[in-house]
Amino acid sequence: MSDARDKLTLEQKQDFYRDGFLVLKKVIPDELVEASLGRIKRAKKGENLGGEKEMIDLVNASPLTPILHEAMGYFDPPVHCQVGVMKQSQPGEHFNSLGYKDKDMPYYGAQIHMDGSQTINAPQEVQEGSEEEIYYRYIASGPKGDLGRSPDVMGHNMVPLFQDPEMTLALGSFTAFVFVCLNDQTEDGRGQTNLLKGAHHEMEKFFKWQYETNGHLGPEGPDWPRINYEAPNRCGLFYIPDSVQQKFVDDSSESTPDGKKWARPTPVKMDKGDACIAMYHIPHSGSRNENGTESRKNIIFRLRNKKRQPDKMVNGVSDHPDRGQMGEWLEYEEGNDPWERSKQAMCNMWDEWEGMQEVVKEQRAKVN
Repeated sequence: MSDARDKLTLEQKQDFYRDGFLVLKKVIPDELVEASLGRIKRAKKGENLGGEKEMIDLVNASPLTPILHEAMGYFDPPVHCQVGVMKQSQPGEHFNSLGYKDKDMPYYGAQIHMDGSQTINAPQEVQEGSEEEIYYRYIASGPKGDLGRSPDVMGHNMVPLFQDPEMTLALGSFTAFVFVCLNDQTEDGRGQTNLLKGAHHEMEKFFKWQYETNGHLGPEGPDWPRINYEAPNRCGLFYIPDSVQQKFVDDSSESTPDGKKWARPTPVKMDKGDACIAMYHIPHSGSRNENGTESRKNIIFRLRNKKRQPDKMVNGVSDHPDRGQMGEWLEYEEGNDPWERSKQAMCNMWDEWEGMQEVVKEQRAKVN
């Protein structure tokens, strides 16, 4: 007999459909939390803990696995994760990836973005020259040097400029995020993950519109330029389409000194042993840990329903699993177009949530 905690309730599924994320209180057993905290404490300087058993057990040996199997379907048990330990810090003078000074960004410096998007380190001087010159200088400053505009260009986050050889897909994708919380993040300014609540619906609509327009998805596709040349450093990234951002801007939205209003995200307030599951489609960001009494500790997993590419192993950390972790080109059998499959998944976000189908049908019927 399955434990009630091994699956989401109807009400939780309805909330998940509406908001794009769901916090599961105290879902991680204490012994797993303490084991992962102990391993972080024992870490040597510079050691990568992403593949350590104490970290990946937060999904593999916890109720999150049966919960996600029921709601989403089968996925590869993660062999790696992102260990999101964020030290306390104050607002900085540096330019962030959006091209603004960190100290000028509202919401504790949150940079709301879609995962699977290439990020090259932000230029720290105001850029000069034409837009074309700034673009090519930026992509040439990545770790592989000057390759021109090419899908082999990699970001410092090890994500390719484009996923496919034809350069029609500029985002990697998967099915679900899992954020496991290992310390108190119940008060503002403790480095919380921030999410743009409900924006997964808008991102799905936007991807559908891009696909119908010319089949190009993500940055450099229709109505989504990659670079904001009007940012203070003249080379900021449009991490989400501006048309989506504007749908979430209102009178309460805070501004940068240039007068630009930014959508107010929802800080995910969790405590030790809580976890958040979220749609790939939801724009999100970490934030500055200004008010915490210790480092913020979130362990982050990226999971993909196995049915998208049954022969490919997804490691649990990659946000671009159609390519290798370092951007390597993978082999696909004849007739299997991974880019087309991923575009379809991006345009139909609930298709990979097998246990959500009845709720999705019922909620959509209310709208139509």
